[in-house]
Parts: sequence; structure tokens; C-alpha cells
Amino acid sequence: MSWEEVDDTRSRILRTALQMFTEQGYQRTSLRQIAERLRLTKAAILYHFPSKAHLLTDLAEPFVRDLEELLDRAEALPAGQARWSLLEGWVDVMLAHRHSLGMLYHDLALVDRGTDYQRLMRIAMRASEIVAGPNPAVRERVRAVQALAMCGDPVLFLTDVPERALREDMLDGVRRLLEDSPLAAPPTTGTGADGSTAPAAGPRPRGGRRRPGRPRAMSPDQVSAARRMHLAGTHSADEIAAEFGVSRATVYRHLESQSDTETILSQF
Repeated sequence: MSWEEVDDTRSRILRTALQMFTEQGYQRTSLRQIAERLRLTKAAILYHFPSKAHLLTDLAEPFVRDLEELLDRAEALPAGQARWSLLEGWVDVMLAHRHSLGMLYHDLALVDRGTDYQRLMRIAMRASEIVAGPNPAVRERVRAVQALAMCGDPVLFLTDVPERALREDMLDGVRRLLEDSPLAAPPTTGTGADGSTAPAAGPRPRGGRRRPGRPRAMSPDQVSAARRMHLAGTHSADEIAAEFGVSRATVYRHLESQSDTETILSQF
């Protein structure tokens, strides 16, 4: 249970502090102002929180704890599965703490570089190591850091975009970033009847979206079927991608080639 779900004095102080830090900034909010809004004394605030920095640290605790738990789960998985589990989970944690994240990201830098700072740095390093995979080259290390930034920064800057749309486009951006990298290869569980390998099974993300890292190839029959579905207007590109278990970029590539062919034919 998070501090937001507990209605005691300590939790009331945290909720009010978050509201005031968001409204007027951490530096411009004093403990006395927080106490006055709650009709408490400053001494009552200090009883629970020895300093304003302690307030900020406790506000960040649910967010930081969720990231640490995500890392623990991902580290127990095979490398390829761990990578995509972490990336999807990272987006979900960011969105779950969307309300407070902007304030926390800006103001956590004000806390001195002690235990809390080191804890955040360990989270960042563990996450990038999971995404980069074992024995990564420089390119994979760079892509890992870029991918994690793509799983967080839009939440801070695009506060007007609905959560579901933001999640879909963030993960799509990560897939496109890693598409031509060894990091895009999904784990496999075996060989199918047609000789192809199938990606490892795993929980589907929220909203029934396909997992990233799907194969980038489609058979000729699948291409023909996808084009018919597109021309009929009965399926979106996302729905076609989910139907054939490929990325949206793969579907667009075949649909674009179809459009080019139609343009050429129309000239004759």
C-alpha cells in the first residue's frame, strides 16, 4: 500500500507537500506553508520528517521501489525476454507515477548526493545493463541508454497525451530504435512446422497490445492477406500486425510497397 492510500497524518503531509511542490515548486515551498495548509504546527511536520529533503525522498519512494521490483523480476528472466519485459514495465511504472513524476524528476536533483542519489544511479545502471544484454558492444550500450530515455521522457513532456496513446507510441518508438540492432532479436522457444522460430511466450501488455521484438518477415500469403485487409478498410495496421504476429513497421513496409505499385500501374 502506498502513502497515497493511507489516511493518517504522515500521508496527509505527503499528499499536501506533493500538491504544493507541484503548484509552486520545491524551493518556493516551506515547511511552515505546508503546516499552515494542514492546520498543523511546523513542529508536527518535523516530528514526521526531519527536513524538507526527507519529504521529497519519501514522495519518491513508491516510484523508486516500483522500479527496483521491476528490475528484480527482469533479472530473473532470460536476456532477450528480460530486455522487453523491462522496457514495457519501465513505461508502465512511469505512467503509473505520471502525476508526481515531473516534480520528482526536477526536484530530486536538489537532494544531496547521498544514499538516495546512489540508489537511483544503481537503478539506472542495472536497467541499462539488462537492456544492453550480456557482453554488449558500444552500439548496444548506447542503444540501451537511448531506449530507456524513450521509455520515460515523453511522460514528462507530453502531459496532455492520453495514457494509452502515449504508451503505444513510446513502445513503438523503442521498437523502431532497436529494429536494426541485435537488441531487437526476441527469445525463441523452438521451431515451427514451417521451419521458423517462434518468440517466447509471455504476458501480453495492457490493452491486448502485441509484444515488441516480433519477427520482421511475412510470407507471400500473409502479405497478400494483409493488403486485402487494408484495402477493404476492415483492419488498422495495428490489427493487421497483431493478426500476423509482426511489427507495425513490417506491415507498413509491405503496404507502402503496395501503394508504390498501385501508383505505377495507374500511370499506364
